[in-house]
Amino acid sequence: MVQEVLDYLALVHAGPEALVVDGTVGAGGHAAALLDARVDVRLLGLDRDPAILEHARTRLARFGERAQLVHASYAELPGVLEAEALPAPAGVLLDLGVSSLQLDDMSRGFSFRGSDEIPDMRFDATGEELTAQDLLNHADERELARILHEFGEEPRARAVARAIVRARPIRSIGQLRDVARRSALRVKRIDPATRTFQALRIAVNDELRHLERGLRAALGCLAPGGRLVVLCFQSGEERLVKDAFREVQRAGRGRILTKKPVRATAQEVRRNPRARPTRLRAFEVEVGA
Repeated sequence: MVQEVLDYLALVHAGPEALVVDGTVGAGGHAAALLDARVDVRLLGLDRDPAILEHARTRLARFGERAQLVHASYAELPGVLEAEALPAPAGVLLDLGVSSLQLDDMSRGFSFRGSDEIPDMRFDATGEELTAQDLLNHADERELARILHEFGEEPRARAVARAIVRARPIRSIGQLRDVARRSALRVKRIDPATRTFQALRIAVNDELRHLERGLRAALGCLAPGGRLVVLCFQSGEERLVKDAFREVQRAGRGRILTKKPVRATAQEVRRNPRARPTRLRAFEVEVGA
């Protein structure tokens, strides 16, 4: 949804040398489009994944000093701005979820298309956080069912959790996929293992609590009149974004720009099926804030 992101960030109205933040820079696709849109815009790109940050560094090299990349979480944005002596941003973009590069790298364990790979699923594989394999083999059945229900919205969460516990030890992506496929609810268009893999990834990376902190950080550091655009892929994310926007609007600190979430067009979904679940929401900080 590159054009929609550009439209809602509205950088055409930003002042000269304006700063825009891509808090989940990934491979740098949105970042490149933002830098191409305005030749005098500067970009700060953040990502929790040091491996994927290197892809962005290569892709954005043509922009020189206009693109500054930092290995950090968007929840740490105020501290990064202070450390780098950067001004309040005119716009912040948060493209949530997992990137295509992460999904396509089978060694990371994000995708059920893998086979013998270890289910890791950490955004920052250099950290000391628990992996998905740790959760699968050590969390009790009730906790696994909670994770699958809360983060994956799996209707048969208890059955899947029970099957995982019975299949222990879980050693590979292929083993996890097969267990999930046998016990999860089957629906049209999506693999039965999809919800299990999504839930584990969200739990491993503490994504929803991370998003709560990140929304407060972004809304709190935007320049007057600045905009926050969020691309959501899961209902739990969207609820948090919607609630955060409503709270700030009620406090008189700005206005919601999207009464309803903006969806990817049918044409884009045909070109990129992974765009199907995307929901865009946007907020503008009050000019006098």
